[in-house]
Amino acid sequence: MARNIYGLDLGSYEIKVYDKKKDTIWKEKDALALTDKKEIFAVGDEAYEMYEKTPPFLDVVFPMKQGVISRFTDMQFLLQNLLKKDRQFVRGSEYVIAVPTDVTEVEKKAFFDLVIHSNAKAKEVNIVERAIADAVGLNLDVQNTKGLFIANFGGETTELSVLAGGGMVLNRLLKTGGRTFDEAVINLIRHSHDFLIGRHTAENLRKSFGIFTSEVDEVIPAAGRDLITRVPMQKPISINLVRTAMKDPLLECIRAIQSLLDRTPPEVRKAIADNGIFLTGGVAHTAGLETYIEEMIGIRCRTALEPDICSVTGLKKIIESPELRKLAYSMIEENYRWMR
Repeated sequence: MARNIYGLDLGSYEIKVYDKKKDTIWKEKDALALTDKKEIFAVGDEAYEMYEKTPPFLDVVFPMKQGVISRFTDMQFLLQNLLKKDRQFVRGSEYVIAVPTDVTEVEKKAFFDLVIHSNAKAKEVNIVERAIADAVGLNLDVQNTKGLFIANFGGETTELSVLAGGGMVLNRLLKTGGRTFDEAVINLIRHSHDFLIGRHTAENLRKSFGIFTSEVDEVIPAAGRDLITRVPMQKPISINLVRTAMKDPLLECIRAIQSLLDRTPPEVRKAIADNGIFLTGGVAHTAGLETYIEEMIGIRCRTALEPDICSVTGLKKIIESPELRKLAYSMIEENYRWMR
């Protein structure tokens, strides 16, 4: 029997972990601060606090890129350090990892290898499709429902998935997420006001405004640098500017959702029309997002109570339930012999 079981949801900008022994869920930023691009200076939240504030010799990097592992060694080091950090990490534990839905089997195996070949000396590693973990976290009957649509709005990607009978029917991974929205806000403010803001500021603007609910004349002061005078200052930014910046990325998501629905088998689509579209992921916190999608698509939308930890909440339930454990699988089984 494993000494402990961890559930891992590795996002582009945040790691969410369920610790069975302590029955807790915690999260920390998926970031590393490197000196001269090689020596580790800080990890996690501490490293993220330095983002866009570092001197030239210090660089903050994110080992995940668009939902998959892009810096394998850095990711291994980061995960091992976060698990040890005041959390009584023990070797020989079991892991259940949420993986993106629309990626190659090789990219999925990278998540498996991340833990199985690390200093964690894992006893067992199983993976679960993130959309299925989301559905379980939403308290949906994944195995018996005839049609579910899950839209996970993450830091760098949006995962769209159609589920039925406990399995995946259709899925698509969009390279559009919180970062896309933030960069759109930065670019529009730069071109409209000759004013440069950082990603932290753009993210705060996006989160502070109720993009689809606030009054049209609302403004928020934002810190940045005037590109004409080169002087740091604050300028009032209107909600209309932020709404305009987010319009094109959101329309891309709407078109992708509609396209996936158009390809969905009729009986499954009918069940989705009855059940609605479920929104998860950190960006799903955006006030009024579900109303916007509902009006554009014509299907009722519902947002998870805690969308940012919905997947890891699903992992917790899968770990605790012998029945739901069937939804997880190992990549050392017969079907994956070719990848060893």
